Amino acid sequence: MPGMTFKKNLPLLIHILGWSFFGSVIFLISPLAAGVERPDEFWIKQGLMFAILVATFYFNFFYLIPKLLFENKTSLFVGLNMLGGIVYVAIFILYDDWTNMSELMHKAFRPDVPYKPRGRNYSYDMFNFLIFILAVGISTSIAVVQKWQSDEKVRLELQQQQINSELSYLKAQINPHFFFNTLNNIYALTNIDVEKAKTALLKLSRMMRYVLYETEKNQTLLTKENEFIKDFIELMKLRLTGKVKLDLQIPEKIEEAEIAPMLLLPFIENCFKHGISSQKESNILISLSREKNYLVLHTENTIFKSTENTPEGSASGIGMTNTIRRLDLLYPGKYTLDIDQENAENQFRITLKLNLS
Repeated sequence: MPGMTFKKNLPLLIHILGWSFFGSVIFLISPLAAGVERPDEFWIKQGLMFAILVATFYFNFFYLIPKLLFENKTSLFVGLNMLGGIVYVAIFILYDDWTNMSELMHKAFRPDVPYKPRGRNYSYDMFNFLIFILAVGISTSIAVVQKWQSDEKVRLELQQQQINSELSYLKAQINPHFFFNTLNNIYALTNIDVEKAKTALLKLSRMMRYVLYETEKNQTLLTKENEFIKDFIELMKLRLTGKVKLDLQIPEKIEEAEIAPMLLLPFIENCFKHGISSQKESNILISLSREKNYLVLHTENTIFKSTENTPEGSASGIGMTNTIRRLDLLYPGKYTLDIDQENAENQFRITLKLNLS
């Protein structure tokens, strides 16, 4: 709590210290450095000048800048501050005339020399005008920087909210898509082998726990994602025939890291949707490995054009598009995805290299 209180009061402390330093140097130390005792009227003038500058700073900061500058009334803002500077100088010209400041200062610096009235030195008034403009400029700079920081914070918060909303939407699309295909697989098994269907249901229940609890998080453990993928592949293997040659290179154990849940599934799902034919020989390769801070997924499957016009084929396109969008949102600049679907071997190949650091 004391730390939070200090952090809360830090801006006020900075203002107090800043004004103390500015006021001391300009209005106190500089005159005292001359080593001459000055009249009380001079010190009253110094105090008034300092008070007006402080008032100008905060009036500008809290009222003129928000009401005029930030509302695109720049000409009025500049005009009022220029007018304020002229009035500021005029006040102290009148004050000097009223108090005979020139004569008082002459007696302080040259007490043995008779005073002779001379014309006013307007270079001193110009200096005071520049000091006034400096106070306005500093307050404007601080206000503009603070507004930029505030706007940037709001922009980043809105951007993060948009990303979170989009990710939630994308995950909501992927999950029903996955279960739709898995239930279709189990339904097909019930007409072929009831025991295999029961096994599939047990695996599906374990996978459902993963989906229900892990996809609610932004990140999950790589080991859990790896086990989920292996369960999914085992489920798919239950419906494969002897015409499918399946080459799996998935480690039993993998070095721990964090990853977005169900990020890899659509790439693996794609192999079983487009790489299997009931009449022709087909090949599927799925490889997953860790290379230092990188996770590398490589898949290959034979392309069967006939599956592209099926409902599953259309859904696969949605799942792949959504996954690429998730990669863009969650891992910007931290992944490479190579897709090769035009080759002499009639293979669909995907290589995803993901930086997990």
